[in-house]
Amino acid sequence: MADGGGEVEERIGPFTPLRNGLFRRIWTASLFSNFGQLIQGVGAAWAMTQLTGRADMVALVQTATFAPLMLFSLFAGAVADSYDRRKIALVALSIAFLGALAISLITLMGWLTPAWILVSCFVVGTGMALFGPAWQSSVGEQVPARELPQAIALNSISYNIARSFGPAIGGVLVAAAGVLAAFMFNALAYVPLIVVMIFWRRRPETSRLPPEALGRAIISGTRYVIHSPPIRAVLVRTTTIALAGVAVSALMPLVAHDMLGGNASLYGLLLGCFGGGAVIGALSLSAIKERASDERAVALSCVLVGLCTVGIGLSHTTLLTCLLLVGAGAGWMTAMALCNINIQMSSPRWVTGRALAACVTSVCGGTAIGSWVWGQVAAVQGTGFALVASGVAVILTIAAGIWWRMPAIEEQRDRDEPLTEPQTNLDLNGRSGPIAVSIEYRVPLDQARAFYTAMLPLEQIRHRTGGYNWSLARDVGDPELWTERYHTPTWHDYLRQRSRLTVADLEAWQKAIDFHVGDAPISVRRKLERPYGSVRWREDVPDRGVIMPLPQQGG
Repeated sequence: MADGGGEVEERIGPFTPLRNGLFRRIWTASLFSNFGQLIQGVGAAWAMTQLTGRADMVALVQTATFAPLMLFSLFAGAVADSYDRRKIALVALSIAFLGALAISLITLMGWLTPAWILVSCFVVGTGMALFGPAWQSSVGEQVPARELPQAIALNSISYNIARSFGPAIGGVLVAAAGVLAAFMFNALAYVPLIVVMIFWRRRPETSRLPPEALGRAIISGTRYVIHSPPIRAVLVRTTTIALAGVAVSALMPLVAHDMLGGNASLYGLLLGCFGGGAVIGALSLSAIKERASDERAVALSCVLVGLCTVGIGLSHTTLLTCLLLVGAGAGWMTAMALCNINIQMSSPRWVTGRALAACVTSVCGGTAIGSWVWGQVAAVQGTGFALVASGVAVILTIAAGIWWRMPAIEEQRDRDEPLTEPQTNLDLNGRSGPIAVSIEYRVPLDQARAFYTAMLPLEQIRHRTGGYNWSLARDVGDPELWTERYHTPTWHDYLRQRSRLTVADLEAWQKAIDFHVGDAPISVRRKLERPYGSVRWREDVPDRGVIMPLPQQGG
């Protein structure tokens, strides 16, 4: 396609990001680790099936694996946004490696019990919960921005390639050599990714401000999600879809063992069919997005997953079940990948890790809770009934689109130029606060309603970037004078709040500023509340305040 200068723009294909050496190495190593995780999953689920034979205990294997992702992802996202993502990834992979190594040694010693299986799955899941946000949010450092959607899709393909063949390999491995072989394979599969991360010479991101404390970083990320309606809508959809549709994967061992009368090899084949369908869905994403909106694509995916799940619950034929699993995998992958891409492309850089962590939390929370729920249903009513009910529930999640429609992707571009530094004449430090900010606008009387409408989006913008207690007031004695107010806990929080304003945020603010009239610009006042620590003087020196040295870059 020709651009304005007459040059031909290179077409970006689904595999273009693999031309980048760093991304290719990490992608290949992560593919190997994904194989290991899925092979261990086969071993753990099959071991639980042999030890207990209970539907609720088998489903708990998936709950134990995904519960850490629900519990720790927000913490992991805050860490990923605040510290070196490469080092975080190394720590996380080490935890997962030790968990896999421990269950291998326990099995070798003959001590394997249902409790040890669940503990091991929880530890490995904890490692991957810490790894996920750091890995996903670092994709933008590995490929150019224009290749980011394809890189995100390739990461999903990596997992689903492993899902296509890993379970089948795991089934054969477990049938031939026992569950110990599956556990040991997983431990070894983390080694290549650990080595790649060790040798990644990541360029650290420089910031003029120290990282947020983890507690405050988690709060900041949570507030961003709460005050971002598009991301909030996506999270609701991922949670409901995961909660309703997880039965097909949670109960897969029982489908193989009870409904089809097979062994671990058949279980691996069934999981491979689901993963193969997921790869088909991932490779079709570009074509789907060209032909349908995200809302329509997600709705059609839910219909496909629901109908296939109902069919699996009614099927007692291996061939039919395999075909239905391919369809279910394709629909599941399409819906989840669309949600993931939407969040990653719509989040500004400062909160990408936490936004992705919120997505992981919603998916894994739905998966963990849903696995337990459908396991209980299967224990009481049977596996087939639980699958049919799950399929119907997935189709019903389409109704959520009435209130939480999938938004169109709006890429949040960070500013090219920083805001000018605020002038201070007090001896402030980063912890000085609270800071009260007031901005005065003078607006003609006949434009009051239009100005008020333009100001409303600023409430969410201030809140999601770190402001509190936003308000808009009009002077009763001078009706042309309007005052916007909000607070930040500390001076550093105020500087961070300014630095987080994206291009879209500044454009929304500019629409309000355009209503301002008069020779003077809008008036911005920043006040230190409870300024006891800044009231310092000697009796022989007038208190003129102290000008605080400021960094050179703006925020």
